[in-house]
Formats: sequence, C-alpha cells, structure tokens
Amino acid sequence: MGRMRGGVNGLRGAVAPSDNRRMRRPSLAIADVYARLVAHRGSLGWWPAATPFEVCLGAILVQNTAWTNVEKALAVLRGRDLLSFEALAPLSVAEIAPLVRSSGCFNVKARRLRAFLDFLQREYGGRVEAMSAETPLRLREKLLAVPGIGRETADSIALYAAGLPLFVIDAYTRRVFARLRLVAGDEPYDVLQRLFMDALPAEARLFNEFHAQIVVLAKEICRPRPLCGACPLALHCPSAAAAGELSPRDSSRSGTTRSAVLQ
Repeated sequence: MGRMRGGVNGLRGAVAPSDNRRMRRPSLAIADVYARLVAHRGSLGWWPAATPFEVCLGAILVQNTAWTNVEKALAVLRGRDLLSFEALAPLSVAEIAPLVRSSGCFNVKARRLRAFLDFLQREYGGRVEAMSAETPLRLREKLLAVPGIGRETADSIALYAAGLPLFVIDAYTRRVFARLRLVAGDEPYDVLQRLFMDALPAEARLFNEFHAQIVVLAKEICRPRPLCGACPLALHCPSAAAAGELSPRDSSRSGTTRSAVLQ
C-alpha cells in the first residue's frame, strides 16, 4: 500500500473519561506523543501490504504470532497467485490450511479465513473496497460477528483495509502508554480505544500513521527491556526517569515540543 501521510494540525490534548478511575493523569498528552514521534522519525505509512484484501488476510493471520511468520504464509499465497478474493474464495478450509502453516494454528486460521471469505462474499460481493461505504461502527459490528475476528482484528481491517477511522489498540500501544503513565495498561480494549479517539481528530490517515509510529517505537526502542536512551519520548517518560536512563544529551534530543511540530 502507498505511504500514508497524516497531518497533526488540530490535535487536541488527551481527555480521559471522567468516570474511569483506573486512568492515571497523563504526564504528556496523546497528541504530543504523536507529534514527537513524527518529528523524530518522519511519516512511516502502514500497513505492510500491496492491496486491501492482503491487509485483511494479514490481520487474521497475525493473531497470536509474529509478523515474520505471517510474511511467510503470505509469500506462499503470493507464489501461487492466491492473494485475491477471486483466487482464494473457491478453496476449502482443508485446502487453505497447509498454505498458511507458517502462521501457526493453521487449521484454526484456515477456518477464520474461510469465514471471512464467506462474509466478504455475502456482505460486499467479495470486494473489500465496498466496506468503506459503511460507517466505522457498523462495519466493526459486522466484522465482530465473523467467527474468529475480535476487536483488534476488526479495527485493523476497518482502518487499514477500508480506510475508516477506528483506532487500533494492541500490546505495543498498551506497553508504550503504560510506561508513559498515560494508562494503566490493563484497561478494557474499548476504554483505551475511546481515550485515543476522544483525544484525536477522527481521521483514518492520522490513526494509521500514529499506530505505525507506536509499533516501530515498541519494536525498536520501547522493547520489553527498553532502550530509553534512544527514545524521543524519554525526557517525558516517568519509566525512563525512574530507571535513570537519561543523560543530558538524551534530554536535549528528546525535547521537541508539540508547538514546534504544529507550526
């Protein structure tokens, strides 16, 4: 897919739901986090796929496995010219399963792919692009009714394949924002999603870019054992400060302000 370019104009500060006592008071607004990440790395674009249909397959296959395993399964499908609805739809579960073996739990995932293919045919004539005519919440509701599709997968399909503004919450998002003390990290999915969607303009490209930034940060820097000295958020991260990871050089590199980015 082409590179997504999401702007930051009009970003608002984070507004936590007033009735959710588990939320901690933010030390850095969600909008500021986005601005700093984009200023540090530039626009990334997401999702790593050539077509919206491939996005859907990847979103289902990546459940409970690493993306490298999904890439292997997609490569097998690509090598057999099966990365289209028209080519894959005639296959049975038994025929799909060995093709996606590398993604793990391949029999389960073959059933989920088959269920999604049936759904796509029934609801949208096999055209992923037709999903974009739905409202975000209506598409989400329909996707959640498909066996094997949960909130993260449904929102990934809605955002990255259909281009609808639903913010995706994943383990990377929980890790990064828990370390920033913006969230506790164990809140229900919908509570965290609402926090982000209340704090940002409802723009699919912005949600797309923001999540890409979070994923790259979590994979490269904010790892289970973080590399805080290289993090553009370290100066404002209570976890980095508590670990004593900041040096004067790190502090100056981490100091980009939202006002500077928005100018």
